[in-house]
Amino acid sequence: MKKYLITVNEKQYEVDVEEVRTSGGAFQTLKSAPKMKSGVSPSQIKSSKPKTSSKGGEKVTAPMPGSVFKMLVAEGDEVKKGQTLLVFEAMKMENDLTSPVDGKVAAINVAEGDAIAAGQELIIIG
Repeated sequence: MKKYLITVNEKQYEVDVEEVRTSGGAFQTLKSAPKMKSGVSPSQIKSSKPKTSSKGGEKVTAPMPGSVFKMLVAEGDEVKKGQTLLVFEAMKMENDLTSPVDGKVAAINVAEGDAIAAGQELIIIG
C-alpha cells in the first residue's frame, strides 16, 4: 500500500492506496475517466428565445441543480430583461438567475432554501 496526503476544502487527509493486480499479474489501470452525463442541456444555458409556459408566460428554468439562496422578486413585481430574479447556490458558488424578458412576475414556484433540479420551472413572467 502507498500512503498519500490529500487536501479537500483546506483539510488534509491521509489515505492508503492499494494496487490491484488482475489474474494475469498485470496492474489494472483506468485509461480515461468515465464519461458523465450532464443534466444541463446547451439550450438551457444559452437560450436566445425564452420558453413559453403552459400557464401563459415566459418560464425561467434552473440551468443546473442547486438550491435557492435568495429571492429578489415577489409575485406581481415588474421586472426588466436582464434583472436578477434570484440567487442560487450550485457547486459551492452563488449564481444569479436573470429575467429573459420585460414583464410582470406571474408565479414563483420556489422559496429560499428549496432544492432545485436542472430544467425545473422556477418563475413565470407574464
